[in-house]
Amino acid sequence: MIESPLSAPPGAPPSAGPEGTAVLPVSPRAGRLLVLVAVFISAACGLVYELELVALASYLIGDSVTQASVVLSVMVFAMGIGSLLAKHLRCRAAAAFGVVEAALALVGGCSALALYAGFVWGAGTRVLLVAFSLAIGVLIGAEVPLLMTLIQRIRRQDAGGAVADLFAADYVGALAGGLAFPFLLLPLLGQLTGALLTGAVNAIAGGALVLWLFRHDLSARTRRRLLAANLAVLVLLATLAAGVGDFERAARHTMYGADVRVALRTDVQEVVLTGGKESSPGALGLYLDGRLRAGGRDAHRYHEALVHPAMRGPHARVLILGGGDGLAAREVLRHPGVDRVDVVERDAELVDLARTDPALSALNAHAYDNPRLHVVHGDAFQWLREPRTGGASRPYDVVIADLPEPGGTESAKLYSQEFFGLATRALAPGGRLAVHAGPAGRPRVFWTVEAGVRAAGLRTAPYRVGGRREEPGTGRERAPRDWAFLLASRTPPRLGLDARPARRSLTPRMLRDGARAIERTRVPGLPPSTLVHPRYAGAATPVG
Repeated sequence: MIESPLSAPPGAPPSAGPEGTAVLPVSPRAGRLLVLVAVFISAACGLVYELELVALASYLIGDSVTQASVVLSVMVFAMGIGSLLAKHLRCRAAAAFGVVEAALALVGGCSALALYAGFVWGAGTRVLLVAFSLAIGVLIGAEVPLLMTLIQRIRRQDAGGAVADLFAADYVGALAGGLAFPFLLLPLLGQLTGALLTGAVNAIAGGALVLWLFRHDLSARTRRRLLAANLAVLVLLATLAAGVGDFERAARHTMYGADVRVALRTDVQEVVLTGGKESSPGALGLYLDGRLRAGGRDAHRYHEALVHPAMRGPHARVLILGGGDGLAAREVLRHPGVDRVDVVERDAELVDLARTDPALSALNAHAYDNPRLHVVHGDAFQWLREPRTGGASRPYDVVIADLPEPGGTESAKLYSQEFFGLATRALAPGGRLAVHAGPAGRPRVFWTVEAGVRAAGLRTAPYRVGGRREEPGTGRERAPRDWAFLLASRTPPRLGLDARPARRSLTPRMLRDGARAIERTRVPGLPPSTLVHPRYAGAATPVG
């Protein structure tokens, strides 16, 4: 039978136990300081694992509120279980802590990689999320009782004082981990490499504390096994870190096809371009956070349906909220009589790509080279609130909301009653607002958006337009998708098309049929979504 490092081997030196005093290579004061440093590092690593699970799950599954609630509640519950289990390990606290830290480094370090692999290759992402939250929580919960025993073995003190010292180091470490994740690890290393590096730091700190400071508490065999376990974890984490680039390329190949040409993670979202070589720009596929944004046989119909009905009437001044890819601007600029187009887009890197990439700029008809188009980099909600630069200072004939679909994430505020109130303030007398209100297959979401627009004082004309969903560069055709839209104004809007600009596919008959079809899905009596009561939780469209 394989001997556990927690069991005392034959001939092991007697241990003084939790009531005895540890034999240390440093003074008791220095020993206590080193234990508190280990608490600090462990807490920082633990919080990084937690934030990494929340962030990655929010990106892959959507609805950050739900994902954060799942991770936090499961992890706190599991920490309680871990604390109870650790009571039985206090008689071998040093060895137990070494095993716990090695396991935590392995599980936490690999969690992001496993979660992403499960998403890409079809495993249950939510099941993996709960499983990793549970495992990490149990291991984190086991740390404090073991560390409490170790610090008491250095120098006995009252339990209240020892708990205060440990929790102070723990909370400060959590602060460090909470700040390091968004400001250091995520922007510099990304989620996968950042988690692997955190695991390595976790293993080194835990192994050093046990194998050096408390080495006299361990038998020679236990020391060898703990050393081998920590080295194995570090080698595995380093190997995985070295292969992260190949792993990401393989994942993109699976998700987007073999012809991935550009893949970058901006401050706002993941942007992927497939195909679109100069010889065949029609094969271009643009994905934002895993969702096909442009490309495929009928993808142009989305922007035609969003823009052209709103352009019927005066349209000298046009405001586009979002739309950094330039495709909505392309449709606006096809109309004669447009004097100025303002685009408010958070993602400056997406705008730069749409301006400079040959295939994408060809697809948007070089809209960013048009002198009538002006770009503002910023949050649409905040920009509309600005009294001097926002829409209220210079009303627009047309406002087009080309924004991410409503969900339980930050996009919820862009479909709130308050946001539509700000957009209404930006409209000139007789101006029109066009809103992409999500997929037509989710009627409660769509009619909640419509309720928010009406609550802002506008009259609405709902409609839907469909198209085939061929994946660019793959030839695979997926189930048809219907896009749902709202045309709104202070007076009842007339749904129709201006006959002057050229259109490839959208017809007045499509709009009439789409208006009748969406009306049959009406859900009456829905309240609007607001900033303090968002009603889109769980409504985000799955990625891919």
